[in-house]
Amino acid sequence: MILVTGGTGLIGSHLLFHLISNGNTIRTNYRTEASKKKVHKVFGYYSDNPSILMEQIDWVQADITDVGGLDSLFDGVEYVYHCAALISFEPKDFKMLERTNVEGTANIVNLSLKYGVKKLCYVSSIAAIGPSIKQKEVTEENEWNEAKANVYGITKYNAELEVWRGSQEGLNIVIVNPGVVIGPGFWKSGSGTFFTYASKGKKYFIPSGTGFVTIKDVIHAMTKLMDSNIRTERFILVNQNMTYKELFQKIAPQLGVAPPTKKVSKFMLECFWRWDWVRSNVFGKRRKLSKSVAKGLYRQKIFSNQKIKSELDFTFEDMDKAITFCCDRFKERV
Repeated sequence: MILVTGGTGLIGSHLLFHLISNGNTIRTNYRTEASKKKVHKVFGYYSDNPSILMEQIDWVQADITDVGGLDSLFDGVEYVYHCAALISFEPKDFKMLERTNVEGTANIVNLSLKYGVKKLCYVSSIAAIGPSIKQKEVTEENEWNEAKANVYGITKYNAELEVWRGSQEGLNIVIVNPGVVIGPGFWKSGSGTFFTYASKGKKYFIPSGTGFVTIKDVIHAMTKLMDSNIRTERFILVNQNMTYKELFQKIAPQLGVAPPTKKVSKFMLECFWRWDWVRSNVFGKRRKLSKSVAKGLYRQKIFSNQKIKSELDFTFEDMDKAITFCCDRFKERV
């Protein structure tokens, strides 16, 4: 039995499809029936019988922050993919991020130890990787610097510490640090917002860029690592380092609109995050751009993918084809 936490998210739903399609016995947690409908939609991108595949999964309603309700998830489980997480860059959400990402991960690690799980794969993020040194490529060995991290990155790094602690107590683990994951189905969150934004023919693009990876590559890397003898290692998963301008130039034409051509200046970013702070603290509005995120947009990080390529003989898929697939699915949305 394989347990996938966070099976109703982008990575989790695609992982469920891959595992169930390959004949594995799967269990996953969910919070609401509405969240399961998103998984059904993702399955429909790749199968003519998504309902049949959905029925083959053991669905358990459970929250990873509720210790008392998690034992039922682990009965008979041998392998765990821990994908569940809260994503937010809003400083006011720090306590919620800490509860879900850090305490929730500690719960999964503790139960994996309790039930004798053979191996755990934790989905972290490049946000938990230390900053670039003298503009060199970022690798898995970069030293962590909390002062230069956003609240999401801090909690993902601290969650990794819980996983490393589990490894010291005898749990076999691997950690993956994906870049921005390009995949279909979640158009109002994560990378899906790039497609939604581009479809509106917007004129502005944010400066700098980051590391991007396709959902197929993430799933491929995770499952290969779990099937391997590799343990107690972390791997950056980045297919291409691109600017946001380059990304929009790939997406927009396929959606029938012109790509944005005006770069948001550093001055504009400085003004906006300050005004955003005022909106939040005076008028109670939700933050759209925190100071730490704004500062991170001034300079592009370049991520190395050499470790995963050399240790797994891993080959990344064609990013352009993956973006085309996402654009086609976006145009089909209802």
